[in-house]
Amino acid sequence: VQLQASGGGLVQPGGSLRLSCAVSGHAFSRSVVAWFRRAPGKDREFVAGIKWTGDSSLYTDSVKGRFAISRDSAKNTVYLQMNNLKPEDTAVYSCAADLAAARIMTHPGAYTSWGQGTQVTVSS
Repeated sequence: VQLQASGGGLVQPGGSLRLSCAVSGHAFSRSVVAWFRRAPGKDREFVAGIKWTGDSSLYTDSVKGRFAISRDSAKNTVYLQMNNLKPEDTAVYSCAADLAAARIMTHPGAYTSWGQGTQVTVSS
């Protein structure tokens, strides 16, 4: 499976960005796709995940109410809509797939396929 992340950029505090993760090469019905981020000097952090069926999603506490994860099965794409961005959201964001998931896992070791990262910078 291949994942291609895009949509990062520079935005002012309070602004919005939408990240996209295009997924190809696998039957996705049992998959989970998640977004992780890594800020300078910090460990990789789970941000949000969604079952490909669309019936379940999970968020880390710091983004609840500001970020929304969704998927378009026709386009094989998972989106991360990020609103009310804060400087502490600055990081490299990567998408990853867990291809035979019973539930959404937050540990990066559960994910076997990764896309390249996209930089998100929140600064005035």
